[in-house]
Amino acid sequence: MKRCLHREADQHRFDIERVIIRAMSKPENLLRLRKKHGEGNKVDISAADGARLVRAQSFGRAVVASLVAIVLFCMVWIALTTLTSRVFPWMTVILGAAIGLLVRRAGKGVDWRFPTLAAVMAIAGSIVGNIVLAASTTAADYDIGTLQVLQAVTSMTWPVFFEEAWNVADGFYAIVAAAIAAFFANLRLTRAQFHALRLWRDQSDRHQ
Repeated sequence: MKRCLHREADQHRFDIERVIIRAMSKPENLLRLRKKHGEGNKVDISAADGARLVRAQSFGRAVVASLVAIVLFCMVWIALTTLTSRVFPWMTVILGAAIGLLVRRAGKGVDWRFPTLAAVMAIAGSIVGNIVLAASTTAADYDIGTLQVLQAVTSMTWPVFFEEAWNVADGFYAIVAAAIAAFFANLRLTRAQFHALRLWRDQSDRHQ
């Protein structure tokens, strides 16, 4: 029995050695890794491709998109506060992400203007959202409309608002929202698009 097992083991080892020798007899097989992709072709990128990315930008659409985000956010925040009877100051962080994504989608920006716009609108939206939310709460207490409260705002009202309705946490979340909005605002470029944009900028600098 043992002799039979030894014979089978020797035969198995012999088969493995024969396969290795056969592979080594072909030099092209040595140290050759299996390809996981095709040969591929080098993409022809030029400054014209970068120019098309620049022309596709729309600062106006980005502004409109950010304003729409602020209006919708105020409505959702008021509705959520009314349903839960609680105020969630961290909701402005969600506003920042929404503004950044909408600015990217609508504006297709590839320069510094779009992150700057998104950050400014995120901070402005945080302030406006808190103002509208405070007005809505006041309107509910006096059983009047939110618009009536906002129309009654005077220059004497703002110090009271920032003293009672705006605190350190609100300011912190507004800054975080601005950072998130700026991060998401610009178009996410592929390596080829980034290279094309750099070529266009180099060409524009030479012509100036």
